[in-house]
Amino acid sequence: MKYEASSPNDYIAQLPPERKEVIEKLRGIISKNLPIGFEEQLSYGMLGYVVPHSIYPAGYHVNSELPLPFINLASQKNFIGLYHSGIYADITLMNWFKSEYPKHCKRKLDMGKSCVRFKSMDDIPFKLIAELCTKMTPQQWIALYENNIKK
Repeated sequence: MKYEASSPNDYIAQLPPERKEVIEKLRGIISKNLPIGFEEQLSYGMLGYVVPHSIYPAGYHVNSELPLPFINLASQKNFIGLYHSGIYADITLMNWFKSEYPKHCKRKLDMGKSCVRFKSMDDIPFKLIAELCTKMTPQQWIALYENNIKK
């Protein structure tokens, strides 16, 4: 779902109550556990956690005016999506996440390249997401991005 928001708080204010509670909890977990250097902003119409231009002046290769994206969080039509670019770029991190997921959730992992879809609001692995957020610093993400993604 697309929300016309001007800030992360504005985005959350527009959510239905059952989604608002979950997004607020995930937002808090992400903000608390991401290493220093990432910044929260509205990114692609979602909550975004990026490497700001002050740390990585080159920005995102698709559009250098944008900071380098890392994590996005969105309330979609049928699920809450957590988009983690590090999982997409680092097979070791992806394998770790896939092996840990069943230890934290009753439901099968529903995942695309970087998107983890949570269709059931009562079975979200909050502790696993908190741990995932600690796994990569902005500097590690930049190095991985430059080696594996940026062309």
